[in-house]
Amino acid sequence: MTIRFTEDHEWISLDGDVATVGITTFAQSQLGDVVFVEVPEAGRALVKGKEAAVVESVKAASEVFAPVDGTAIEGNQAVVDDPSLVNSDPQGAGWFFKMTLANPAELDGLMDQAAYDAFVEGQH
Repeated sequence: MTIRFTEDHEWISLDGDVATVGITTFAQSQLGDVVFVEVPEAGRALVKGKEAAVVESVKAASEVFAPVDGTAIEGNQAVVDDPSLVNSDPQGAGWFFKMTLANPAELDGLMDQAAYDAFVEGQH
C-alpha cells in the first residue's frame, strides 16, 4: 500500500486501483473538535487541488482537496454520522472518500511520510 501526502495536509493511500483520502493527524489537531463533515457523492469527478469534501470544527471550516485527478466512488458515511472519527482516527476510520485515479503517476508528485514529516516540522 502506497501512502502519500499533500501540502494541504491530505493523505492518500493507494490499494490496487482504489485510493482512500483523508486529512492528516496534524490537520485534525489544528482544526480542533470536528463537528461536521461533507463527503463527495459516488461518480463525482474530482480535480487535483480542487474542493472534494468539507470539514468543519469548533474553530473553522476547511475544504478537503482532491490530491489527484479521478472519480469519487464512495463517501465515508461513518464520518458524516460521527464527525469525531476525524479526530480520533484521522488516518484510519476517519477517512473521507475513496476514489479511482485518472493518472496514477500524479502520486509521484506528492510527499512520502518522511518528506511530509519534514514539511510539518518546517511549519513550526
